[in-house]
Amino acid sequence: MKVSENTSVAMPIKNMIGIVIAVAMGIFAYTELTSRLTSLETSRELFSSDLLKKSEQVPTDQEQFMLLEHMASQIEELENEMQGMRNNTVNLNRAMKDIEGMKATIENMKDKIRNNGSHP
Repeated sequence: MKVSENTSVAMPIKNMIGIVIAVAMGIFAYTELTSRLTSLETSRELFSSDLLKKSEQVPTDQEQFMLLEHMASQIEELENEMQGMRNNTVNLNRAMKDIEGMKATIENMKDKIRNNGSHP
């Protein structure tokens, strides 16, 4: 059998369409696989770059983070104390009203005792 540019090949159209579809699916799968690999490599590089940056922190940065954490805990303590002071203010106001009422009652009792002592 001699093959030249004028040689004709007889093939059913069904087989030809099948071959074209198979080649198209192969190309699509290859591009999807390549895209996914590129995406994974990029995210890995970014992740390792972030880790390297974090490991290169100078001691002053670490000291500042520690100071910030300490200050945050102190602020929380102050907030709790202020909430307690608000409750104390309400209690003190109530106690002052009660004391004023007791003063008035004591003055009435003193007046009654004085009046009892003056009548023989």
